[in-house]
Amino acid sequence: MNLTGHSIIAGHSIPGTAGTISGRDPATNQPLDPAYSLLATDQLAVATAAAAEAHATFSALPPSVHAQFLEAIADNIEALGADLIERATQETGLPTARLEGERARTTGQLRLFASVVREGAFRGIRIDPAQPGRTPTPRVDIRQRQVPLGPVAVFGASNFPLAFSNAGGDTASALAAGCPVVFKAHNAHPGTSELVGRAVSDAVRGAGLHPGVFSLVYGPGSEIGVALVADPAIKAVGFTGSQTAGLALMRTAAARPEPIPVYAEMSSLNPVIIFAGALTDDVDALAGDYVTSVTGSSGQLCTSPGLLFAPTGEAGDRFVAAVGRAASAASGQTMLSEGIASAWKKGVVELASQDGVTVLGTGTDGSSKNAPAPAIYSTELPDFEKNSAMHREIFGAASLVIRYPDVPSLIHAVQQIEGQLTATLHLRDQDHEAAAQVLPAIEQKVGRILVNGWPTGVEVGRAMVHGGPFPATSDSRTTSVGTLAITRFLRPVAYQNLPQGLLPPALRDENPWNLPREIDGESDIQNS
Repeated sequence: MNLTGHSIIAGHSIPGTAGTISGRDPATNQPLDPAYSLLATDQLAVATAAAAEAHATFSALPPSVHAQFLEAIADNIEALGADLIERATQETGLPTARLEGERARTTGQLRLFASVVREGAFRGIRIDPAQPGRTPTPRVDIRQRQVPLGPVAVFGASNFPLAFSNAGGDTASALAAGCPVVFKAHNAHPGTSELVGRAVSDAVRGAGLHPGVFSLVYGPGSEIGVALVADPAIKAVGFTGSQTAGLALMRTAAARPEPIPVYAEMSSLNPVIIFAGALTDDVDALAGDYVTSVTGSSGQLCTSPGLLFAPTGEAGDRFVAAVGRAASAASGQTMLSEGIASAWKKGVVELASQDGVTVLGTGTDGSSKNAPAPAIYSTELPDFEKNSAMHREIFGAASLVIRYPDVPSLIHAVQQIEGQLTATLHLRDQDHEAAAQVLPAIEQKVGRILVNGWPTGVEVGRAMVHGGPFPATSDSRTTSVGTLAITRFLRPVAYQNLPQGLLPPALRDENPWNLPREIDGESDIQNS
């Protein structure tokens, strides 16, 4: 593979002037070639200006051209073949099978959004025709559609070098909405970002679009990120990462002369609740599945279960003992970087030092560098409720089991936790009454509720919600996965008494794009 080490600004390979960084193999801590030059803020302004210039034409694309562009990105990513997987493995330590699945998810969601663009319901066409004879006052003609916000800044995530990277969910939904994207690459996997960035840029060129539709930028840490969010050309932000970084971007966006929305996914403990009936089955299998969910991808998933509530009593004791055995048999996997592994160790030491916390099971270190042993801890409900240190996310293979005595105590505990992406219930038929009592509290805390499964695995579809109350995300009304994600980058505009020739194509009587519409409150679907 031929990597340049440069940013891609509006189709051009541009070397930066603000120093360099290198990707590293986390299994060895060795740097990878080439070094990547970092953009200075004045160079960044070229990318944002190009995105602003591209917005007028890109936001008005006919659905067929728009959809074909998204599909071309997917085709180009697949055409990278083994080179993409090889480089991503080198930079992240993630296994080949995991990355191949992530690539399929990336291309699949691009094609899903292409189908959404062709269908057109997201444009929200509503028409209230004029009623000149209405009494006591006539009604004017009013037509509404959703319009793209403008250029979007998207930040790459460390733990998903493909599905939440250049062409990942935030980029795919922003492009599908008709918004140009300026993508800030994650410095932990710059080569992977360049490969995918080229695939997107090539699709822009192949579709004959304005080159400012997409830019890939490398920059010095938080400095370039803050500058990107502060740039007046940027109208919205998509972010997946730490709470500290997400809050910093939110403050920057709010302090602008024109504040803009930041859609940030930041942290989640994804509580799992075990009801009594679930412990009448094979507790060893249940415990093993829990530890597998905790340790998968070295625990570096936003949906990894960091909390588990288990009932007190003999059955609960058997389950907890089984968790300890399963955790002790687990081995460490290479984490994404030396820095992330170091932060995990710090978090585990802090949790283990809290009063009332005991070790259930600690596995063994992996054979590579940055592969610490997974660890599962335990505490009692009163200790958990009064100690905020037990409510902090540890990004990696660690989790805390909390013992609860009854359903009212469980409900009270759920009410004390912060907003989360998911909550999982393990139950049997005899637990339905208890679960029904707990569900209202859970609904106030999470974006997705699962039964008899595990949260580590997010289906990309039309009904999925990957979001939740703060601090899981910055806006609980949205999702970063699934087709609903497109709505983050749209806003409604009404057109009153405009002549047909001045209306956008989507609102004209002849409906040239054959879009579904709501006319006088009645569905008018012509493209079915």
